[in-house]
Amino acid sequence: MPRDLKADQAMLREVLSLAQKRDFGRAGAIANQALADGFEHPLLLNVAATCLEQEGKLADALRLLERAVELAPEDIGARNALGLCLQRLERPAEALRHTDVLLKQNPGLGFAHANRGNALIALGHLGRARSSHLRALELEPGNVSSLASLASIASHRGNHDEARTWARQVLAVVPNFPDAVIALAAAELAGGTLAEAEALLRQLLADQRVSPIDKARANGLLGDVLDADRRYTEALAAYSACNEALRRIHNRFASGTSLTTYTNQLLTTVGSDVDRYARRGGESQAPVTAARGHVFLIGFPRSGTTLLEVVLDGHPQVASLDEHELLTESVQRYMADPRDLSDLEKANETQLRPLREAYWNRVRENEIDVSGKVFVDKYPMSTLKLPLIARLFPDARILFAARDPREVVLACFRRRFKMNPATYEFLTTAGAAALYDAVMPFAELMRPVFGARWRDVRYESLVADFTGQMRAICEFLGLEWLEGMDDFAVRARERERSTPSTAQLARGLDRSRTVHWKHYSSALEPVMPVLNKWVERLGYSR
Repeated sequence: MPRDLKADQAMLREVLSLAQKRDFGRAGAIANQALADGFEHPLLLNVAATCLEQEGKLADALRLLERAVELAPEDIGARNALGLCLQRLERPAEALRHTDVLLKQNPGLGFAHANRGNALIALGHLGRARSSHLRALELEPGNVSSLASLASIASHRGNHDEARTWARQVLAVVPNFPDAVIALAAAELAGGTLAEAEALLRQLLADQRVSPIDKARANGLLGDVLDADRRYTEALAAYSACNEALRRIHNRFASGTSLTTYTNQLLTTVGSDVDRYARRGGESQAPVTAARGHVFLIGFPRSGTTLLEVVLDGHPQVASLDEHELLTESVQRYMADPRDLSDLEKANETQLRPLREAYWNRVRENEIDVSGKVFVDKYPMSTLKLPLIARLFPDARILFAARDPREVVLACFRRRFKMNPATYEFLTTAGAAALYDAVMPFAELMRPVFGARWRDVRYESLVADFTGQMRAICEFLGLEWLEGMDDFAVRARERERSTPSTAQLARGLDRSRTVHWKHYSSALEPVMPVLNKWVERLGYSR
């Protein structure tokens, strides 16, 4: 039976009116009934998806929104909703693609520029995100989302005066807006006004409207405030509350093979026969890059890799990329199963060369020009890819950052990272210590493959004799130490990407964090049997 066009038009107007009034209960009921009756329309799919998102059924909502965009590729509401749903599903690269399509069709949409900025933040591109949010404000002055995001970007970079300015604009309109409160509290912490920072965060934590993820972030920063105030017992309680909440929110990382298990399996597979991964005589290793040198800056997270990368990046003959996975294709091909590396052992140059090219293509995709420069690939957990690195890049040099194991595990527990299988382990001291105890022996096992192309860099030695150590590192890399490389604090504030160390580096060299673990000895006591082994092996005092 043909549909009644007038009745359908009236129904769509009613659904739109109810949705605009945010009465999604009634709007969703009408939309779902129409869809069940076989009437597909982008508006109905969008409204039904909104109801599913409110129930936490993001995957189901995504399917409806993908269908809406398939039906009407130029429908602004459908594509915008699809991008937002992908962002909530932590798929920012896909969200960005849809937002870019939307902006190509409609460049004057302020909210789309804001959404683009948020996707870029999730991808770690802070400079590009800032430009998108500034453009959103040009089109929509007072856009609260963009004001809050600009506050967060400035805070992550350690530009606290700028963060304070943006945050206050937000709070004047929307009191207790989480991103703005957290940015303002971080600014107060950086300025030493600890009571004000604590008051802001406790007010946010008391607000019943605040989401679990924002409460976790607030507790983590509250831990930093209490730590700065030397209230270490209270700080530990705040860090623990933060991490316990994050464990619940990100519990999907608890299923499947943990990274600790993966690493232990890798240790068993590699065994002592590491020569299987060394350069093979007679194989052609024709370069596929114009870089004059290649360095992998690795080590366990929080061991000083960010400091090293920021300093080296100050050299005009260095190009670097921070915290970006460049070996994706190679890992999928040869290291997906840590129990079997036989294909990697047997791989010939014909098989390896396309993967080497894929690596350098990813560098270019990140707009890094390596021509005539030493390229520094800083990704701490690439430690686990050393067999792959040895086969793909036999001439590369390794800078391996090391630090007191007690400081490392404590810092991993205290800092808020973008969540992934590795950082999920950091949410407990036991998890961080177990992963450390798996990664470090694997690094020791692989060190002989690289021989003289491997250099250990001890964090404590670096901060004690910064210029002397950096001169030696530059010599190892075939570079000359230049005046101005030590001015890394200024560069940290303008970096495209950020890590938990970035805001700290913006304050300059901190020599006070070499024995901080003693304030949290009770929290570390259960894992000390594991850590003491490494304290002794690495030559630290007990």
